[in-house]
Amino acid sequence: MADLKKRLKQNVHGNYFVDSTCINCDTCRQLAPNTFEDSGDYSFVQNQPESDNEIREATRALLACPTGSIGTIEKNILQETINDFPLSIEDEVYYCGFNSPKSYGGNSYFIKLKEGNWLIDSPKFNNHLLNSFEKMGGIKYIFLTHSDDVADAEKYAIKFGSTRIIHKEEQDAQPNAEHIIDGTNTIEFNKDFKIIPTPGHTKGHCVLLYKSKYLFTGDHLRWNRYKKCLHASKDVCWFDWQEQANSMEKLKDYQFEWILPGHGQNIKLPIQIMKTELEDLIKRMKEINQQ
Repeated sequence: MADLKKRLKQNVHGNYFVDSTCINCDTCRQLAPNTFEDSGDYSFVQNQPESDNEIREATRALLACPTGSIGTIEKNILQETINDFPLSIEDEVYYCGFNSPKSYGGNSYFIKLKEGNWLIDSPKFNNHLLNSFEKMGGIKYIFLTHSDDVADAEKYAIKFGSTRIIHKEEQDAQPNAEHIIDGTNTIEFNKDFKIIPTPGHTKGHCVLLYKSKYLFTGDHLRWNRYKKCLHASKDVCWFDWQEQANSMEKLKDYQFEWILPGHGQNIKLPIQIMKTELEDLIKRMKEINQQ
């Protein structure tokens, strides 16, 4: 937990605080937006949580923080809140929590299926998650969107005998991965899963579409909760922005309701509104390319 001696001066007075070890990854602001805000360099407590729900959300953020930069001065509800993770999103899809500093606080997800569970990108190798995953039936597949967010995937693969899926262009991050994707064509992995290569952020970046409803987007695409629109960031495009724009065009061929990113805010929208938002984003990306 955070160090009170390193408490940021921006925090409002009260029980919850953020210290100067914060890497400003946005995890806490996603989980408890009423409590935490962005100062530019760090997250900080803008409003102390008051309602039971706000306290629960702030405590989830404390647990999920990759650097342990959130703390409380007095008692908290850690022991009961930890059992919220993996946190249900909808149906059999969960957010893992316990984001890893190895992926700069990237989000990871879990899909519980009787034919074998999926982990999408990796959280910390954490005893609570290990026990939870085991109770939920283990991990059959670990889908890795790209090299930045592999975190502790290898440890989970060894523990559960999982098959790691990663693109050939990202394989340096997981040289012993069991299933390697190549090329840029969409792969129908099975009736419910499509793997869509989306080069741009990195050369071998891929997204995963589940049941034509959930799109796990890695660092390709997220929701901007301030501007209320879909967003892709040129500032953190490590390979090729034009390629990322082209990859965004590919997504117009599919339908989905959920955007579940590695970094940034998730969102659920009706299919037609999602399509409109995607078209608007592509238009903005093309305008940036012309500048």
